[in-house]
Amino acid sequence: MRFLPALTALSLTTLGFVAASPPALAGGVIKQPTAIGYGGAVATVDAEATAIGLDVLRRGGNAVDAAVAAAAALGVTEPFSAGIGGGGFFVHYDARTGRVSTIDGRETAPATATEKYFIDPVDGLPYDFNEARVSGLSAGTPGTVATWEAALRRWGTRSLSASLQPAARLADRGFTVDATFRQQVADNAAAFGQFTSSRELYLPGGAPPAVGTTQRNPDLADTYRLIAREGTGVFYRGAVAEDIVDAVQHPPVAADPWGTWAYPIRPGVLTRADLAGYRLRYPAPTRSDYRGLTVYGMSTPSSGGVAVGEALNILEAGLPTSATGIEKLHYYLEATALAFADRNRFVGAYTSPSVLKKLISDRWAAQRACLIDRTKALVKPVAPGDLNGSGCTRAAVGRPVEEGQSTTNLTVADRWGNIVEYTFTIEATGGNTMVVPGRGFLLNNELTDFNFAPTQGTAPDPNLPGPGKRPRSSMSPTIVLKDGRPFLALGSPGGATIITTVTQLLLNRVELGMTLPEAMAAPRASQRNSAGIQAEAAFRLQYGPALTPLGHTFAADAPELGAATAIEFTRGGGFIASAEPVRRGGGAAGVVRPAR
Repeated sequence: MRFLPALTALSLTTLGFVAASPPALAGGVIKQPTAIGYGGAVATVDAEATAIGLDVLRRGGNAVDAAVAAAAALGVTEPFSAGIGGGGFFVHYDARTGRVSTIDGRETAPATATEKYFIDPVDGLPYDFNEARVSGLSAGTPGTVATWEAALRRWGTRSLSASLQPAARLADRGFTVDATFRQQVADNAAAFGQFTSSRELYLPGGAPPAVGTTQRNPDLADTYRLIAREGTGVFYRGAVAEDIVDAVQHPPVAADPWGTWAYPIRPGVLTRADLAGYRLRYPAPTRSDYRGLTVYGMSTPSSGGVAVGEALNILEAGLPTSATGIEKLHYYLEATALAFADRNRFVGAYTSPSVLKKLISDRWAAQRACLIDRTKALVKPVAPGDLNGSGCTRAAVGRPVEEGQSTTNLTVADRWGNIVEYTFTIEATGGNTMVVPGRGFLLNNELTDFNFAPTQGTAPDPNLPGPGKRPRSSMSPTIVLKDGRPFLALGSPGGATIITTVTQLLLNRVELGMTLPEAMAAPRASQRNSAGIQAEAAFRLQYGPALTPLGHTFAADAPELGAATAIEFTRGGGFIASAEPVRRGGGAAGVVRPAR
């Protein structure tokens, strides 16, 4: 294992990366965080999904075919993080052309939405988050099904119908409930208990399913097979669309709710016309250069590509060549704070290309990096930069803003060198907590990613609701090339912490000299321009004594930050597939032909 001298105190135990025999799951699936080999690779948060993706690759499918099949499986086993009731961002590398392309499958607001969408008309104040979330108001038009179809048509070799079949079989036969799944149900039990459809599926006998039991979802299996037979039209214009709109406008509230809920459950205004009018976008990826690498990410409405690119550029512009390991962590925390200040002020669905280009430029990075003091942390929150200024000029301070923590991510590469990095979500863990009756999937609460009220003082807020508008996201699916060839693909869930997780993984791998599995297992911290750093306990204990004298302060410990997946590309067409050793119960990495 290779660490810089300043990091030698880290042990594998500290990192949460403890060697152990990987457990075998149903069907002989092996759950392991790292796999090295050839012929293709898959990394997801779930062993069932990884196995399905690998099977597609073994049968001759390409990276897109495997990614869609694995994503559909995650809709079964990770239903509280993602599924066909949500949306996401799909980044694709074409080995034949060397081109990186993206699909924006983000959810959209109803055509009738205004800037005051989340303002209570009775008192003129924003709704509490949970009042807005557990309601029909929070659900946007889902983009996931359209994304799968478009990706397969553009780059795949299999039909959507074929790609949905393995997940439909999984939903029918079921999977084994683990501690993470049970806890996610328990955390949502009060909300699930308000709805007949949600409690029927996830609260059998009035309680979360026990660890070790089998969770089946025949309604979702039927929905997948319906889409397979009739195409995506049934989802956006047919019977499924009717059921989505009915659930939004007339939430399936039980006459005898289980447990108490503090808020009225408000209906939404999403219509069949909103679903029928949904359109994908195909924006050019963001692109930045960092340490001789070319980093591609997702453009708006995601802020991920811009913020990750800006943070890396600030690191490169400001980090002294003689920096120690601790100083590199100091610069990482300062760079992400500055990037978040700019993200909150300037980045939304309609940010102009010229502003995005400036934020990700080396000149802007130098203007921001000059604020960083090697010996002293900036007082947070820091101000955003002045787009019309030069040097270290700043604009007025805007307050930090947040978004939900739940999402999922997968990484796939095939034997031909094609890559998919895909992050998709229903926003909060459990989405808006409404299972569409008879359809087996949860609706998203993605519209709560909008700012409910202006956050930037007298300056325009780029992330207020609007008709048909996509809310800002932090999802950061990232593909990195070296000398024009794939080097690394990575992404993570975690709401706004996605940006810092992806940036820190690259810091660990490139600046701190860790291997990819070491970078994945290392403890994390997230500085999003707030007074206190959100960090895992291991990070605070390991680095707090050195960072605190520089002026860094820590908030309450986070149980975990992110649940990343990644693939590194080695000489001779090899792969290092990597998932979490511990976070979110541990992920699953696999290769078609393991190295001997």
